[in-house]
Amino acid sequence: MGKKFKFTWLFMILLGILALAACTNSDEGSSTEPVQKSDEDVEKSEEGKTVISFWHAMSGSGQTALDSLVADFNASQDDYEVKAEFQGSYEESLTKLRSVGGTADAPAITQVFEVGTKYMIESGFIEPMQKFIDEDNYDLSQLEENILNYYSLDGELYSMPFNSSTPVMLYNKDAFKEAGLDPENPPKTFQEVIDAAAKLKTDEMKGFSMLTYGWFFEQLVATQGGLYVNEENGRAGDATEAVFNGEEGQRVFEFLNTMNKAGTFGNFGTNWDDIRAAFQSGKVAMYMDSSAGVRGIIDNAPFEVGAAYIPYADEVDRKGVVIGGASLWMSKGIAEIEQKAAWEFMKYLTTPEVQAKWHLDTGYFAINPSAYEEDIVKKAWEEMPQLKVTVEQLQSTEPSIATQGALISVFPESRQQIVTALENLYQGMDPKEALDAAAEGTNRAIDIANKTK
Repeated sequence: MGKKFKFTWLFMILLGILALAACTNSDEGSSTEPVQKSDEDVEKSEEGKTVISFWHAMSGSGQTALDSLVADFNASQDDYEVKAEFQGSYEESLTKLRSVGGTADAPAITQVFEVGTKYMIESGFIEPMQKFIDEDNYDLSQLEENILNYYSLDGELYSMPFNSSTPVMLYNKDAFKEAGLDPENPPKTFQEVIDAAAKLKTDEMKGFSMLTYGWFFEQLVATQGGLYVNEENGRAGDATEAVFNGEEGQRVFEFLNTMNKAGTFGNFGTNWDDIRAAFQSGKVAMYMDSSAGVRGIIDNAPFEVGAAYIPYADEVDRKGVVIGGASLWMSKGIAEIEQKAAWEFMKYLTTPEVQAKWHLDTGYFAINPSAYEEDIVKKAWEEMPQLKVTVEQLQSTEPSIATQGALISVFPESRQQIVTALENLYQGMDPKEALDAAAEGTNRAIDIANKTK
């Protein structure tokens, strides 16, 4: 996903509470509609521009790239000024939003990670993006369908995709050559990865690794066509139980267990920096990363880096990947002129020129595929063809309920259940037992959320 996520139990409990309270009404059951802020109350710059706040969770080089886009937008027109305000991690930003959401004090735009989608839809804090798309006759077909799918429900787009990423398998081409493997033909299926890992393993190097993080498990299930929860992945109605412990999930755990028992799997924990450092220092030959991290790895590895699609189970055909990252949400309750400013900024961000710059500066996908036709992107792809592999994997994804991704309000807690299950697996627990326990934990969280919604 391109950055570290710290899913502490405290936050998971808090997010669960938020999910349960998202649609809470008064004792009589009447809904509370935000009071619309008047245009006369909006902040104006010295130049008379309408000023809006944009809360985000980008740090480091991502924040630098974002600040540059904001500055370019502010300089491109005379009506609006966007103030980009870092709010900490995705979890911290969402917690802050809860205190002001649906009020005149809310930021015009908030960046929210993809697993916060269900919560945001039900929160009452936001105006669906579809409203502005319809009013402006905005051509949504110009944007990447496989990215839009995640943030759409019942044909309605709720937020504007922004920093979008998918997983990718990176590998050490030099190690492949030394092991007698074809560096231009990386393994595709689970069994091929298992076989290659055995050949790649040395006293200093493990064959394969995967961050102990639920996102990668979700992807390996989805690429088999498997669902995460029932009710059509939570898109036909509120999910009532996890189904990720079916045959697709079990294949993933057996895949990892086989290599772990053979000593060809490297367990580098839950920290993105640690697994990336292990790869760059030659401690592991293949691993799964975010597409947003590819450029940084290529720039820093002392060997030639290969990029490949994520592996899939031998028993099925590859279905593709689910989009990750975050999207931008429009606040309800702010002034209409602030919403118009926010909408103009969002449209600006989707233009090919801006998306080309964002793609190259950060490694995130361009949500407007026309960006890939820009000369600066073509030139970069010639020098770094690995970036093109990640785009091809996304664009070859088959649109389906599985690859659209699951919607549940307690996703962070469920991901922590998967982390625990993976840790137990690597300690020797039976794969099915470990996965079933994660499903049971997820079911408890879903049940509580549904009963108190």
